[in-house]
Amino acid sequence: MSPSTDANIPLSRHLPPRTLIKLAIAWGVVLLFMLGGPTWLHAPIDPVVAVICFVVIFATILVAAFGVVHEADYLAHRLGEPYGTLILTLSIVSIEVILIAAVLLGPGENPTIGRDSIFAVMMIILNLVMGICLLLGGRRFGEQEYNSQGALAYISMTLLLGGIGLVLPNTLSSGDGTFLPAQAVAFALLTIVLYAAFLLMQTRAYRRYFIQPDLGSLTIPLDNGGTPASERPKVDRGGIVIHSVLLVALMLPIVLLAHDLALVIDFGIAAVGAPLALGGVLIAIIVFTPESITAIKAALDNQLQRSINLCLGAFVSTVGLTVPAVLIVGLVTGKTVVMGVTPSETVLLLLTVGLTTLTFLGQRASALQGTLHLTLFAVFGVLLFVT
Repeated sequence: MSPSTDANIPLSRHLPPRTLIKLAIAWGVVLLFMLGGPTWLHAPIDPVVAVICFVVIFATILVAAFGVVHEADYLAHRLGEPYGTLILTLSIVSIEVILIAAVLLGPGENPTIGRDSIFAVMMIILNLVMGICLLLGGRRFGEQEYNSQGALAYISMTLLLGGIGLVLPNTLSSGDGTFLPAQAVAFALLTIVLYAAFLLMQTRAYRRYFIQPDLGSLTIPLDNGGTPASERPKVDRGGIVIHSVLLVALMLPIVLLAHDLALVIDFGIAAVGAPLALGGVLIAIIVFTPESITAIKAALDNQLQRSINLCLGAFVSTVGLTVPAVLIVGLVTGKTVVMGVTPSETVLLLLTVGLTTLTFLGQRASALQGTLHLTLFAVFGVLLFVT
């Protein structure tokens, strides 16, 4: 399809019934909670009402998030790697930042929600989802190829950003896992600058690091972006605009429902006496389920590099965006923000970074590495509820 024919594509092709249904459901629930939410979720909240509201909001956010993934996948196909994966990752992480900010700004005190969410994302994405990708992909294809330079670049960013954001606070003079105001400003700015520099290099000079290697045809001519010229998709400008608008339209309901979800999560954790870290796990599950399914599908299609871009890239984006956002919210609102992880979580963090490094040192991965990552996630699950 040539660019000259883009204008002839019928609108119905870009607006299938499933997309319209997702939009209708998401915005219908938003309207419902705008009208009735202040009454239903006014303290004291009835437990039955809280459960119903949680199920409805949870399902709606998942529907909208799957819609976001669908639109991002279209843009990924049209724009090529790593732009497509980057759009998907940034969209999903933006949702996470919104949900965490909503919990922080809620009526309850939850100073560790940012730390808990980031750590939960690490355990879920780097161990559970990556482990499933490696296990299923390895069982189907034996061994899968990937670009180790890209994987190690992600791991380097994970070590640096995770160490600064989650481990360093425990060594500072505050003594309680928090940053002093001046430190919070400095580290927020440093994190943003480093993450922006990484994105710039990822999409330009070092773009080839994040593209699935084609070992069978290494002499394919490349364009200046590092993508085989014969495989670059034709530009569909009209479709890109429409699907970008749809992506935003599906993200907005998640933003508008975030506050209500935060109220229900706070109430549920307090009511059942669950560990506070469970709130972070719930946010991670809600946000990253669609992206996780996309990563697993990519591994089953023998596109392990795309799985790596989604999983490792998701955590780098999580730290690069969430840490500054949480610190800024804490500074603006005056709320305490605890970023330092516990001693047991520090051990799990170091084990995850070390295991991930060893997994992606070579050029191929197998089901064996997947089994190791899944075992480490099981350890996290045990420690979450048995301490």
